[in-house]
Amino acid sequence: MQLTRRTLALAVPATLAALVGAAPASRRAAADAGRHDPRPTIVLVHGAFADASSWHGTIRRLQQAGHPVLAPANPLRGLAADTAYLRSVLAAVDGPVVLVGHSYGGAVISGAAVGDRRVKALVYIAAFTPDEGESAAELAARFPGSTLGDTVTPRAYPLPGGGAGTELLIEQSAFHRQFAADVPAADAAVMAATQRPVATGALEEKAGEAAWKTIPSWALIATADRNIPPAAGRWMARRAGSRVTEVDASHAVAVSRPAAVTRVILAAARATR
Repeated sequence: MQLTRRTLALAVPATLAALVGAAPASRRAAADAGRHDPRPTIVLVHGAFADASSWHGTIRRLQQAGHPVLAPANPLRGLAADTAYLRSVLAAVDGPVVLVGHSYGGAVISGAAVGDRRVKALVYIAAFTPDEGESAAELAARFPGSTLGDTVTPRAYPLPGGGAGTELLIEQSAFHRQFAADVPAADAAVMAATQRPVATGALEEKAGEAAWKTIPSWALIATADRNIPPAAGRWMARRAGSRVTEVDASHAVAVSRPAAVTRVILAAARATR
């Protein structure tokens, strides 16, 4: 076939149109494939006396595994208020979610996931798993072994509507031993200086409906935990029907053993696909 100027003039626009049309189609195909087998977003919720940086090692490993990750700041002001805040975070996430809570964060994820069909798994990392009508403080005291009460200092903070509330901090001199005994002392000192105080009302507030009754759950028990007695963790995990992993670690297991924490989370994520 002889190429003429007229032939080229007709062929080039048609080819460009085909290419332009193919690009959106290929993007749609990729998007459809993603919808059929999406990797869930992992949402990590820290607990009392910590902040989102405690998930640093876990976040890096989850991202390397290809998961989108969010680690919002937990306000630690009240269970109902913290739960409502987490729900607002989840509302901005597209696709399936694996919710992970550490310590008091377990109580928050248990409430925030209720009625949210996108939450496919709950993961409790050295965490509270309350039933309706139970508080974190009550569960921690149900079994012997917690020494947290001997290490905290109360202080007043202003309430938005006026008046004052009470919040708790772990004394910096006791933080390493109490919270993070298997973390290097220098790192624990930084954690002590940056710890987020928790309102006493948040620990004493009774939980509402529990999502672990309808959503599959995983639990990691830190066997050297001085905040939540391991016996309490085992009891809560059995009651929830959680798949249990035990790790020789302090309450700050996400800091000291991020690889072990990541393995539990990835097991939960794989089960959602």
